[in-house]
Amino acid sequence: QVQLVESGGGLVQPGGSLRLSCTVSGSICSIYAMGWYRQAPGKQRELVASISSSGWTNYADSVKGRFTISRDNAKNTVSLQMNSLKPEDTAVYYCNRYYSSSSGYARWGQGTQVTVSD
Repeated sequence: QVQLVESGGGLVQPGGSLRLSCTVSGSICSIYAMGWYRQAPGKQRELVASISSSGWTNYADSVKGRFTISRDNAKNTVSLQMNSLKPEDTAVYYCNRYYSSSSGYARWGQGTQVTVSD
């Protein structure tokens, strides 16, 4: 029922920037804490950034100072501004709820590929 559609990925050179967007349909995401996750080939999915319903944010150590998560509740979107990108940031990026025992995760979307390479 809930659909998550990620966009904004692409190929970027090291040091470059991308802005990812996640549009949530079938639900009002404003009531949930949300997160951006990423999964590189052969790796487990990891949480890189989260934002509470009231706007409090948290980041994985690997992206602190470089990534910024934000939300626009009126548009039902969650964004991830990524600056100073590194090759190790290469992954498929997904958005979803920040996990809780009561809400769990919504169905995962297709994600958006971010490739950082020369």
